[in-house]
Formats: sequence, C-alpha cells, structure tokens
Amino acid sequence: MAASDSFRLHLFGDYLSFERGLSGRTVKAYHGDVERLIEWLQAQRVETPDAVDHLRLRDYVYHLKDAGMAASSIRRALSSIRTYFGFLIDEGALETDPTEMLESPRSWRRLPTILSREQVVGMLESPDEAKSTYWRDRAILEMLYATGMRVSELTHLRLTDVDGGERLVRVRGKGGRERLIPFGTAATTALSRYLHEVRPRIDRGAGEDRIFLNLRGTPLTRMAVWQIVKDAATRSGLEKRVSPHTLRHSFATHLLEGGADLA
Repeated sequence: MAASDSFRLHLFGDYLSFERGLSGRTVKAYHGDVERLIEWLQAQRVETPDAVDHLRLRDYVYHLKDAGMAASSIRRALSSIRTYFGFLIDEGALETDPTEMLESPRSWRRLPTILSREQVVGMLESPDEAKSTYWRDRAILEMLYATGMRVSELTHLRLTDVDGGERLVRVRGKGGRERLIPFGTAATTALSRYLHEVRPRIDRGAGEDRIFLNLRGTPLTRMAVWQIVKDAATRSGLEKRVSPHTLRHSFATHLLEGGADLA
C-alpha cells in the first residue's frame, strides 16, 4: 500500500464533506493542513499514522514556526490535525490519539525543560534595569522565546536580518538554510531599545555587523547567551536547570495551549 493511501487522506476528505457537512472551502483548508503534515512525516521516513506520537507532532510545530507560519495559522493547522486523528480513531485505524498530549500539554510540564507562562514572564522581566546591558539581555530573552530560534542562530544575527516594521527576522539555520520568522510586540520593543540605546554605545567597529555584542564591542558568544539565560532563571527564582532550549520548548507548549503572546 502506498504511503499516501496508508494515511487515508482521501477518506478524510469524504468524512469532512459527507459526515461533517463542512463547506468546500473548509474541507480544502483542513485537507491542505493534513496533507502538509503527511508530506513532512514522509520526509522524516514516517510512512503510517500509527508511527506518529505527540513528540513527533511537537517537532512539527517547531517546523511550522521555523518556516515563518503565523501563530494563528499554526493553531488552525493543529485543529485540522486533531480532527484528522479523531477521524482515524473513529475509523479503527488507530487505537491511541497522539494529539491527546497536545490537548493536555500540562503533562509536558513534568519534563524539566518546560516552563509555565508565568515562569517565562518572570524570566523575561528579570534583567536588572540598573545595568547598562538591561535592554540587550531583555532583547535576547524576548527573541529566544518569541521566535524559538537556537542560540547559534541568535548569535549570528546581523543588523540587516531584522525588519522591525514587518516584525520579521531572517535566520540562517543548519545547512545554510534561510527562513523568515515573525515576532511579537514585546520582542520588537526590547530589540528596538537595545539597537537604538545600547548597541551604539558598545560598538567599537569590531562587531562584524552582528546584532548582539558584549561590552568589548565584539560578537556575543553562545556561552555568554547561556549565562544570560541562566542568570535570568536564577533572578526569577527558578530552581530547575534552564537553558536557551528551554525557552524553545516552552514556546511550542504555550503555542499549543493557545497562550503564547505572539501578537
């Protein structure tokens, strides 16, 4: 049986049209969301729906965000995916629903790498306002959470990579791949304050056009970003081990909950 047949995509379309009675436009949207998921799964060498678990779906959320998809579109895609797996359960094609963990992401918080929204807010607000690096550190924390980018991607950002008006950042990932990632108002404010008030004071011409610099005017290292995140966790009262990747995981969880502040 072909991989596309094993996912029962054609039958899912019939289910939406004839059993759910949805409009042609809605059916097309649902079908497109699920077809996009299946194409991604097959690229990951996943050939049947019973090989999909909630961790794989969480990775798919990262993929959509990294591809620059808006938060509202990701939530709609997740709604389509939940409907699709519910259909497979009803058809007897699956015994367990991998989206259940997505609908109850509180269970993810048993993992040490997931923070609550309140804990993230505490970290974002933790930098010392009396320090000259306040807006730099605040911008780093806000951008890590708002975009889900990796530390290596953040430290390599250049001044020409940010479009503040459109609230987009161009990120160079693994293999030199470029992608555009949207970010919200809180990150925009912090980044703008840093670029206009802090960076000009510390730039001594050795910054290689990088956005984030240390006090010597040279590009900030990955270890320095790790320390900023670690200090923010300590200042906000967190006792668990927190890394930059923690903010990436937490972003995905909050997005699935419908509570990530990305507007």
